[in-house]
Amino acid sequence: MDDEGVTASPDERFPEVDPSTPESRWADLDGPVHYVDYGGPGSGPTLLLVHGLGGSLLNWAAIAPTLAQTCQVLALDLVGFGRTQPFGRSPRIRDNRDLLARFVDEVIGHPVIVVGNSMGGLLSMLLADRRPDLVSGLVLVDPAVPVGPTARPDPAVSLMFGAYAVPAVARVFMSRRRSLMSAEAQAMAVLRLCCVDTKRVPLQVLQQHLQLAHEREGYSNVDAELVVAGRSLVFVLARRRWLYALMGRISVPVLLIHGSKDRLVPIAAARSVAQSNPWWRFEVAEDVGHVPQLEAPEWTVARIQDWLAAEGSIAVIGARQ
Repeated sequence: MDDEGVTASPDERFPEVDPSTPESRWADLDGPVHYVDYGGPGSGPTLLLVHGLGGSLLNWAAIAPTLAQTCQVLALDLVGFGRTQPFGRSPRIRDNRDLLARFVDEVIGHPVIVVGNSMGGLLSMLLADRRPDLVSGLVLVDPAVPVGPTARPDPAVSLMFGAYAVPAVARVFMSRRRSLMSAEAQAMAVLRLCCVDTKRVPLQVLQQHLQLAHEREGYSNVDAELVVAGRSLVFVLARRRWLYALMGRISVPVLLIHGSKDRLVPIAAARSVAQSNPWWRFEVAEDVGHVPQLEAPEWTVARIQDWLAAEGSIAVIGARQ
C-alpha cells in the first residue's frame, strides 16, 4: 500500500474506534476518511468494499475476514457515513465517486476489484465508467439501479425516497423519528427494512452496528448529510436511459448478486439489468433482502470466490499489487 497521506495515529479529528474491528486507519483526502485494512496474502487481488446509503464499512464485517484469506481487503466509510465526517465535503453521489477515485489512486495505488452494496454498487459502476484505469472488476451486491415499470417498489420505501426529493419534509421526518427512537432502535429499524430476518446477522456484527449508531448520535448534521446523499441518489437513479447506457459501456468482468426479497431495490429491477447485460454473471440469494453480505454471509462469500476463480479471473490479474 502507498502510505503517503495516511496515518494510523488519530488526533482529535481522527477518533478511536472499536478495538474488535481491524486497526482504524485514516486517509487525508481534503479531510479524514476512515477505513480499515483486513490484510490478506500479497499474491491475492485487492478488493475495495463500498457500503450503501446510511451504512458504513461495518456492513462488510461478516464477510471481509473470510475474503481476506485469499484477497487483500479494504473497506472505507464514505463522506457523511460511518466515521468519515464531512468537514466541509459533500456526501453527494458525484463527490463520493470522486472520493473513491482518490482513495484508489492515493491510498491503494493500483487497480482494484470494487465490491459495492446498494448506493455503493451504483458508485462502483460510476467509478468504473469514469476511471476505468482504476477498476479491474465489479461485484455488485443489490446495487441501486432504476426501478422500471415491471418492478413493484415497496410502498414504505417509495415514501422514504420520495421524502428525499423534498429536503424539508425529510428533515422533519428524521427529526421526529430521532425524538421518538433511540439511535440503537433506529439502527435496528434500518436492519429490519434491509433484511428478511435480522437474526441471521452475526451477533458480533450486529453489536458493532448498534455501537456505531450510538457513537454517531454525537456527530453534528447527520440527518442533513443523509438527506443530501439520498436526494442525490434519487436524481441519479431518475436518469434511467443514461444509467443503462453506462452499464452497457462497462468492459470489466461483473458479478451481480441480488436478494430475492429486497424491499429497497426489487429483484425485478436487477433482472432487467441482468437481461440488458447478459455477459455479467447474475446470482439470486433466495429468501434474502437488501444486504446478503450480512444476512447470508457464507452464501455471498461462496459466490464471490467462485466468480473470482472463473469469469473474474481476468479481474484478479489486474487487481494484484
